[in-house]
Amino acid sequence: MIKTRAYAARSSTSALAPFELERRDPGAEDVQIEILHCGVCHSDLHTARGEWQNTIYPCVPGHEIVGRVVAVGNGVRRFKPGDLAGVGCMIDSCGHCDSCHEGEEQYCENGFTGTYNGPVFGGENTFGGYSRTIVVKESFVLHIRHDEKDLARVAPLLCAGITTYSPLRHWGAGPGRTVGIVGLGGLGHMGVKIAHALGAHVVLFTTSPGKIADGERLGADSVCISTSPQQMAAHANQLDFILNTVAAPHDLDAYLRLLKRDGTMALVGAPAEPHPPSNVFNLIFKRRRIAGSLIGGIRETQEMLDFCADHGILSDIETIPIAYINSAYERMLKGDVKYRFVIDMASL
Repeated sequence: MIKTRAYAARSSTSALAPFELERRDPGAEDVQIEILHCGVCHSDLHTARGEWQNTIYPCVPGHEIVGRVVAVGNGVRRFKPGDLAGVGCMIDSCGHCDSCHEGEEQYCENGFTGTYNGPVFGGENTFGGYSRTIVVKESFVLHIRHDEKDLARVAPLLCAGITTYSPLRHWGAGPGRTVGIVGLGGLGHMGVKIAHALGAHVVLFTTSPGKIADGERLGADSVCISTSPQQMAAHANQLDFILNTVAAPHDLDAYLRLLKRDGTMALVGAPAEPHPPSNVFNLIFKRRRIAGSLIGGIRETQEMLDFCADHGILSDIETIPIAYINSAYERMLKGDVKYRFVIDMASL
């Protein structure tokens, strides 16, 4: 077994603090990665604080992992020591259901195994990227093609990047399509960048007038202040697709009215409490849809990483030492980050 340092929450009310854990020795199909950077996701906070009622303690969060391969099993063919590599939200799935066979492991009928907090339907705990090293089976490890100097800014692509890329690709964001992005946070800023790179006409919806310039810098063709009835009305029946990234309960009807006939709004933000009920007439009179989307499979995540490397897409980040993580959580709750915290694991 490999002993490694980490940060963990021991209960829903305790701060994250130093913790020592053991990783398995690499087996024949395993890759051991020295973690160099780990992004901080809103899911980390929800899980560490038990807000989704499913946390296994002690909890070591972190599923936006980038680092360097330090050891591989004798059956590993795609990685060698010294390679840059990434690990996202999953480290295993059943491998034999229809979703797994179709490269959609995130929808595994038997429940994928999260990088932290164990299998979706219950099982042995797993520990995430707020640590110095991790051992993962080769089929769930991703190649990083970005320059090493940009590695910290790559880390959030492993969750925020794929969470926005997958629905944008699935619902056909591209030339000739008008796409709305709701919210300019860790997810939303990646949604704007990726939708722009895909060639869509991008409309950003934000409650903050102070984010207009940033939205345009990131690639939005226009910015709508969603608290303005006049500005919202100007976009009625104009959008082909809306990617809603907001992780707090809010009025979905205000955005449904902006969709064209047959338009879809996909939800990727996961609030701790439900959204208010929607008016069914906003759906049935235009054959509109509310949908959801969950990260992406390993094949699509690699596609996203390669797309971002080809288009020079990186996350906008603030790098922090691990000892700052509890303060970072408090700032994240206030929206006080542009737009993703990333832990420098050399600080552990």
